[in-house]
Amino acid sequence: MIKSLRVDHRLLHGQVAFSWTSHLGADCILLASDSLLNDELRLTTVKIARPPGIRLVAKNIDDSIQAIQSGVTDKYKLFIVTDTIDDAARIARECQVKNINLGGTKSAKDKTKLSKAIYVTEHEKEVLKELIEEGIELNIQMIPSEKRINAESVL
Repeated sequence: MIKSLRVDHRLLHGQVAFSWTSHLGADCILLASDSLLNDELRLTTVKIARPPGIRLVAKNIDDSIQAIQSGVTDKYKLFIVTDTIDDAARIARECQVKNINLGGTKSAKDKTKLSKAIYVTEHEKEVLKELIEEGIELNIQMIPSEKRINAESVL
């Protein structure tokens, strides 16, 4: 069962590893990222951040979608974390996820600030608007104790 799908450019760190995992009651974290598997240092770092007793799996986007669709992840309380809005959109669409948590995206000069940790390009803004039109709920929330912001209100 998918507990949550989150966009966080840092993938696995303290907020995700401990706050979100315990808040969601997740027993497995799926790091869905094409770039992670090609970066040995980053992959080692996220493995070290794994909370005790929580299964950690890192897969590229295609393999993540295939695993979810095949049902092999059904036995877990699954927390999916991806590092881009495009990848989250693809997973949500192909795996029927109805809610995406926007936790953090990198700032850049070609991006607009939506909240203190969410920065989006024009393309990403359009993707988010399309997701809303498709009935997918988008919320911005860095940590569980923080007030949830409906992303539609800041787009």
